[in-house]
Amino acid sequence: MGILVLATALLALVFPDALQQIRPTLINYLLGVVMFGMGLTLNLQDFKVVFSRPKDVIIGCLAQFTIMPLLAWGLSRLFSLDEALALGVVLVGCCPGGTASNVITYLAKGDLALSVGMTGVSTLLAPLLTPLLTWALAGKSVEVDVAGMLLSILWVVILPIVVGLIVKWLFPKFTEKAVDYLPAVSSIAIATIVAIIISANASKLLAGGLVILLVVVLHNLCGLGLGYLLGRLLRLSEPKKRAISIEVGMQNSGLASSLATLHFAAYPMATIPGAIFSVWHNISGALIARLYSWQKQ
Repeated sequence: MGILVLATALLALVFPDALQQIRPTLINYLLGVVMFGMGLTLNLQDFKVVFSRPKDVIIGCLAQFTIMPLLAWGLSRLFSLDEALALGVVLVGCCPGGTASNVITYLAKGDLALSVGMTGVSTLLAPLLTPLLTWALAGKSVEVDVAGMLLSILWVVILPIVVGLIVKWLFPKFTEKAVDYLPAVSSIAIATIVAIIISANASKLLAGGLVILLVVVLHNLCGLGLGYLLGRLLRLSEPKKRAISIEVGMQNSGLASSLATLHFAAYPMATIPGAIFSVWHNISGALIARLYSWQKQ
C-alpha cells in the first residue's frame, strides 16, 4: 500500500493536469468506501477488549487525543507555518486512529485486540472530539464550524461503518468473500484521495513542500515514539506498547483532508498535510512494523 500511495502521489505531482478535472468532493465518497470496508471487517468480539480491559483502551485513547493534537500545534508554531498549513496539520493531529494501524500492529507483533479496540473507540469519539480539539487549537486564527464538522464525520465515517456492520449481519456469506478484496479496494481509494489533493496543489507543493514534508514526518515519528514511551513509563507489556505506539502515530489522515475540503475551502493548502501524512505513515508504518518484529517480545 505504501508503494502504491507513494507512486500515485509522485505521478500526481509530475502530471497534475490529468487529475485536476476530478471534483474534490469525490474524496468524501472514497473515504466512505474505506470506512464501509472497516465496518465489514468489525464484529462484536473486536469491542470485547473495551469491556474486558477498559484501562488499556482509555490510556490509548487519551494518548491519541492529547499527544497528536498537541504535537501538531507545537510543530506548527515551531516551524511558523501559515494559517492554511497549520490548520491542515492540526486537523491531522485531531483525527482518530488510522484504518491501516491494525494491520501494522499485527505485522509488528503488537496487541492486535487493543489496536482494534482503540481504533473503534477513537473513531466513535471523533465526531465530538475532532471538531472540539480543532476549534481549541486552531479556532483563534481560523473560523471552525464545530457542528458542521461533527455532522460531516457522522456522515462520512460513522454512517458507512454502521452500514458495513449491517451488511455483514444480513449477508454473512457475501461479506466473507468480499473481505478478501477490501485491502486492495481501500488502498486504491486512499491512493486516489492522495492523488486528487496533490494534483490540485502541485505547484504550491513544489514551491514550498519541503517544510511541510518535514513537519508531517516529525509529527508521525514523534507520535510513534511518544506512544511507545508512554507505554514504557506505565510499565505495560511489550505488545501493548507497540499497539499504543502505532495507534497514536498513525492517523485517519484521509478524514483530515476530507474535513479540510468540506469546511475550509478558503484554505486549499489545508488539505496538503493530510495527503502527505497518508503517503508517509504507510511507509513509516511498514518500517516500524519491521523494526518491532525484529525485537524480542
